Amino acid sequence: MTPKLVLFDLDGTLLNTIADLREAVNHALKLRGLPQHSLEVITQMIGHGARNLITQALPAELSDDDALIDAVLADFTDYYFAHIDIYTQPYPGIPELLKELHHRGILLAVASNKFQAGTEHLIKEFFPDIPFVAVLGNRPNKPLKPDPEIVGEVLRKVGVNKEEAVMVGDSPTDMRTAANGGIKGIIVGWGYRDTRDQTKRKIDPSESSGPEFFVAETIEELQRLLFN
Repeated sequence: MTPKLVLFDLDGTLLNTIADLREAVNHALKLRGLPQHSLEVITQMIGHGARNLITQALPAELSDDDALIDAVLADFTDYYFAHIDIYTQPYPGIPELLKELHHRGILLAVASNKFQAGTEHLIKEFFPDIPFVAVLGNRPNKPLKPDPEIVGEVLRKVGVNKEEAVMVGDSPTDMRTAANGGIKGIIVGWGYRDTRDQTKRKIDPSESSGPEFFVAETIEELQRLLFN
């Protein structure tokens, strides 16, 4: 494959952030005496931005209360940003992979649905020596993945053609983003979504169109895909 540009998802791909997210969600719910959630339940809720996470975490009968969502989201964000790196760690092999990609002259970017300040903070903390060409998260007036705008933004910034780029993520949302943006995708097996039953082009092709995607269950498989 040997792309010129690799766009990485953040949560569940580069970093295991789920425990800190769970703590922040449950903190915001506990402040209001609302039911809290297990790690497994929170895991299924993430990937579509903080507001969607909070909406799903609220009891169903409260999930259309915009004022409540705003208030819980504010408490979640405050707590999470203050405790963003208590349990969070890179997945094994990721720092080494990023260094090798950079060493080979491959451009690196981050395309996440996490809020922008949190995305930037975690990248600076855990990968301070990696010169990412773009670190993009959830920003005002910018659509979330799987909208392809984030892909186009990075491609325009670095002047790379679609055929020379690939997106690496752990979810169907990431693969739809890649397909919608006209670039290849690689879905990894160590994140928050089960890839055991996913093979090439198996993520609902009716929802997107574009280049095929590949499955990398291990960091070694990802290395082979990116370096061949």
